[in-house]
Amino acid sequence: MNTAITTIPLSTLGIGSACQIVSLNLQGLLRRRILDLGMVPGTPVQCIRKSPAGDPVAYMVRDTLIALRSEDASQIYVNPM
Repeated sequence: MNTAITTIPLSTLGIGSACQIVSLNLQGLLRRRILDLGMVPGTPVQCIRKSPAGDPVAYMVRDTLIALRSEDASQIYVNPM
């Protein structure tokens, strides 16, 4: 039985799905802002809803709703729960 956990970009998470942050591949001010919002490795995140156009996407992080562009979310890697 293969028990390896697959790491995926946050942007591929479906609505209602939960995950745990593994790493951030962001740089500069955006990285600092994301970390300040509490999106650090080990933090659970849930995808709440997507806009009609699909971008941005709302995520629940530490009881706070945060909207991220797909471009930015694709640089955050997570393990699905």
